[in-house]
Amino acid sequence: MTTYTDQGKQDTRSGFGAGMTELGRSNPNVVALCADLVGSLKIQTFIDENPERFFQVGIAEANMMGMAAGLTIGGKIPYATTFANFATGRVYDQIRQSIAYSHKNVKICASHAGVTLGEDGATHQILEDIGLMKMLPGMTVINPCDFNQTKAATIAIAEHYGPVYLRFGRPKVANFTPADQKFEIGKAVMLNEGNDVTLVATGHLVWEALKAAENLESQGISCEVINIHTIKPLDDQAILDSVAKTGCIVTAEEHNYLGGLGESVARVLSTQRPTPQEFVATQDTFGESGTPDQLMEKYGLNNKAIEAAVLKVLQRK
Repeated sequence: MTTYTDQGKQDTRSGFGAGMTELGRSNPNVVALCADLVGSLKIQTFIDENPERFFQVGIAEANMMGMAAGLTIGGKIPYATTFANFATGRVYDQIRQSIAYSHKNVKICASHAGVTLGEDGATHQILEDIGLMKMLPGMTVINPCDFNQTKAATIAIAEHYGPVYLRFGRPKVANFTPADQKFEIGKAVMLNEGNDVTLVATGHLVWEALKAAENLESQGISCEVINIHTIKPLDDQAILDSVAKTGCIVTAEEHNYLGGLGESVARVLSTQRPTPQEFVATQDTFGESGTPDQLMEKYGLNNKAIEAAVLKVLQRK
C-alpha cells in the first residue's frame, strides 16, 4: 500500500488564502469580495497587496453575488467569499438567476463547510451545499482535501471560464498531497491501488479513507482509494474502471447522503455498471455544536465509519 505522510496539519481555508495571494501577484483580473469575514477566509495578504482589487460588501451576501456577476462583464474574475452556509443557502436565488443562468465567470469560495465548523452549531454548518450547487446547470463543484490541494484548486479555477463552487473548511487537517501538484478540474486522483473494494472520498474524508485503508490492509483487505476533488463534472471513468476491478464501493463525504458525492456516484453505477455501494455521510440530519472530532465521531464521518462500511459492502459482493 502507498504510504502518505502528514506534512503538518493546516486548515484548508489557509490553502485558499495562499492561493489568493499567488493569484494577486500573477493575475491582474482576479478580484476578491467578502461578506465581513476577511479573517476567516484568510485573504488579508491579498487585500494588503491589492487594495484596489478588494470589495468589502459587509453582511449582504445576496448583494455580493450580484456585484460579482456584474464585475465579470468588465472582464474581471471575481472570487466571492464567505461561509458555505451563507454562500449557498442564503443566496441561492441570486446565484441561480445572476450567475448560473447567464453562465457568469464567478468563483463562489466557501469556507467553514460541513460539521467540522464545530462549535458554531447547526445554524452555521451546512450539509446540503454540494447538492444545491451541483444541480445548477453549468456549475462546477470542487471540494479539495487538504491545504496544498486547496491552494492548487484556487489557482486553477481562475483559468476555467464559468461559475465555480469551491468548498473548504475551518479545522486543521492532515496536509499530505504534493505542494507542486497540477490541479485538473474533473480528474480524479488515484491515491492507492487495490483489488477488494473501492473507496471514493472527497474533502476531509480523503485522509480518513487513507487511514481506513491502512487499517484494513492489516486485515488482508486491499482498498483502492480515489480522491474525488471535483464532484461536478464527475470523473465517471475513474469510478467505472475501479469498480470493474473491485466489484464494490464505499463513498465518503462530509455532507448529507442525499444530494452529495455518493448520489452522483450511484447515478453513474446504476446507469452503467450496477455495483454494491455503501454511503459514509450524514443521514439526513442537521448538525449541532461540538468539537470537529466529536461531531465527526457522532455523525459517522471518520476512518472507523469507513472501515465498518467496507466490511458491510464486502458482504454484498
